[in-house]
Amino acid sequence: MGRDLDKERFSEAEYARFGERLEQQLGTLRELLGRPGFGQGPTTLGAELELFLIDEKGRPLPRNQEVRQALDDPRVVLELGRFNLEVNLTPLPLAGRPFAGLSGEIRETLLKVDGAVEGGGAVPIGILPTLGTGDFTRQAISDENRYRALSRGIRRLRMEPFLVVVDDLELEVEDVILEAANTSWQVHLRTPPERFARLFNAAQLATGPVLAACGNSPLFLGRTLWEETRIALMEEAADDRDIERRFRRDGRVTFGSDWVHEGAYELFERYVRDYDPIIPDMSSDAELAELRLHQGTVWQWNRPVYDPADGGHLRIEMRALPAGPSCADMAANTAFLVGLTLACAERDLTGYRFAEAYQNFYRAAQKGLEAPLSWPGREGEVPAADLVLSLLPEARAALLGAGVVPGDADRALGVIAQRVRLGRTGAVWQREALARYDGDVERLVRRYREQVLTGQPVHVWR
Repeated sequence: MGRDLDKERFSEAEYARFGERLEQQLGTLRELLGRPGFGQGPTTLGAELELFLIDEKGRPLPRNQEVRQALDDPRVVLELGRFNLEVNLTPLPLAGRPFAGLSGEIRETLLKVDGAVEGGGAVPIGILPTLGTGDFTRQAISDENRYRALSRGIRRLRMEPFLVVVDDLELEVEDVILEAANTSWQVHLRTPPERFARLFNAAQLATGPVLAACGNSPLFLGRTLWEETRIALMEEAADDRDIERRFRRDGRVTFGSDWVHEGAYELFERYVRDYDPIIPDMSSDAELAELRLHQGTVWQWNRPVYDPADGGHLRIEMRALPAGPSCADMAANTAFLVGLTLACAERDLTGYRFAEAYQNFYRAAQKGLEAPLSWPGREGEVPAADLVLSLLPEARAALLGAGVVPGDADRALGVIAQRVRLGRTGAVWQREALARYDGDVERLVRRYREQVLTGQPVHVWR
């Protein structure tokens, strides 16, 4: 989904040919993954940061095209909503000081984007509290063929009017634009094919407790909802299933329904088998272009990525973490997620049911640090805050084992430890600020931006 398309409308014949091409490319992918030496290389870490643009009052500012042109930075690309931008950070070796490097580039690019917004700024936040129903119209979709094609593709599959329901909030929406209410911090971890299944399952297990410590999306349309309302909202907003299909498979945004047993091919095959194409573009001659495009329209919270760069390699894209609050927080969240994933990859998950990892994920999204979570080898359930603190040493040991410099790991994980001990996530800060400012969400957002620009982690914000 990174490049624009030549057109936005496709015929049913093109959808049929695209489906045939997907089947052919699955066979090609199987051959590539089985090739001796495929995907070998140093473990690298990458990330994508999605941002909201805001005006001087703190309300969404639909000027992403103008800001991107002013920046002239290839790392910055348009997102679905005109009030969103995405920054693609430079991949780094995991060995060394990756979290200091990430934090530095986040801060550099964030300040650059913020400074390019005339009469406003940019904020990394899971859901912008000042969004209103008037911000979710077809006119709010970014002016690119790929996003108009995405909109048409989703409408082709689902019945209208389409209802989005999160707790007591019910919305009738006309388009996929509601996806733009959610911005994430997406982490990429390179992995060799033979390690993929173990690392992917580990990422699924690790995501629950990590998400519990990272909540930053509690407010939407005047309501206080989940700690990570973004999880529920994204799953609802991009659901392409009509009523008759809902019992058949997962939605288009999903945690999944089972452990991976064989490897990355298993997931790519599932995406082709279970999900109808949305954008049947066949104009690219890049390697496995259609399969990669289709995979980019199935938004599993952890998903595989095939990249033809460097002779071809696999990555695990970890999509569940919210954007923000600060550069220090996002680097810390990355350290905890990657470290715990590496640690969990060495665990014996025999006897630990996928349903428990699934339950952890949604409980963490709803309740944050207060969520009751289970864990392999432990009896019963424990509060997420206690579990997180007990898992930090495992994450640290795994990072050091991967070659991360101790000081870099300790600095990043120390932010998590302090945040959890104080109970001061981004979601908690937002709820407290809402009360302090008597429900004035514009003032809340303006203060949030001021704190973000300091670079300080959220647990020290006032």
